[in-house]
Amino acid sequence: MPSLKEIKGRIASVNSTRKITSAMKMVASSKLHHAQVAIQNMLPYETMLEHILKSFLAAEAEAQTVYDQERPVKRVALVVFSSNSSLCGGFNANVIKLMQRTVDSYVEELGQGSVEVWPIGRKVADKARKLGYDVHGDYAALVDHPNARECIDIAMELGRKFRDGEVDKVELIYHHFKSAGSQILTNKTFLPIDLESELERDHERDLTSNVATKKAQDYLKRKRKKVVNAQGEEVEPLNDNFIVEPDMDTVLSQLIPKLAHLMLFTALLDSVASEHAARMVAMQTATDNADELLRQLNLQYNKSRQQAITNELLDIVGGSVNN
Repeated sequence: MPSLKEIKGRIASVNSTRKITSAMKMVASSKLHHAQVAIQNMLPYETMLEHILKSFLAAEAEAQTVYDQERPVKRVALVVFSSNSSLCGGFNANVIKLMQRTVDSYVEELGQGSVEVWPIGRKVADKARKLGYDVHGDYAALVDHPNARECIDIAMELGRKFRDGEVDKVELIYHHFKSAGSQILTNKTFLPIDLESELERDHERDLTSNVATKKAQDYLKRKRKKVVNAQGEEVEPLNDNFIVEPDMDTVLSQLIPKLAHLMLFTALLDSVASEHAARMVAMQTATDNADELLRQLNLQYNKSRQQAITNELLDIVGGSVNN
């Protein structure tokens, strides 16, 4: 059994660690709030642009562009989002595992050198270089300071490579932020733009709380109005009365890139919010574990202290009897 001094030392050490994890949890909670506000401010524009594009492409049969045309895949670009720092649970490990599985599947199908990685985040960049992947760019600063301008530059470069045939497919790997207690690892096609899957994206988010409880994981329900068709099925109302000015190519050349820019920026905001939420949950769990460990150590300390007092009393009583 450890001595009282050793137990007191462990209690002091756990107390110090608990103060650190508690402070980190509060910092992550504050950063999560700012990330939620950023997503909340961006969502109305994203939803409206997506609705406009869906209605337009569904109504115009001749609405086609190079960015939504599939072709045989010979080379793939992966844009992978991670964090720059640790202590956020399995956030980075899950992203890296999915990246490795995706790269391995493409290498097995297309051959060596068929995949290039665009890392956004220091953790995934270091791991990709260590594994010997074809790494393009260094965007670690974008995680700490998200901005739309750099996302547009990345999207334009990826769009140019796709248009010129340097890559035939671009995928995004990131965590989709559902709520403070739920982040979903996502692998989504960026180019060619898959309009059907993009329009079916899950928009149920809880941006009202940063408390990671079961209640916080009950997502907001869809409030989009629906109508019933002749077969009794619920369908989305669609406005197909479009007048295209100045011409179809000009409209598509503006609308499709804007959606691509927005998809990349949304993925970045999702990843940043998910990182802070994962760190907040991890630090809360560490603080709770420290509390439980302190309870056990205090109990052990009191038992040892009581045992020492009892032994001293027995020695005193035994000495008195002998005298």
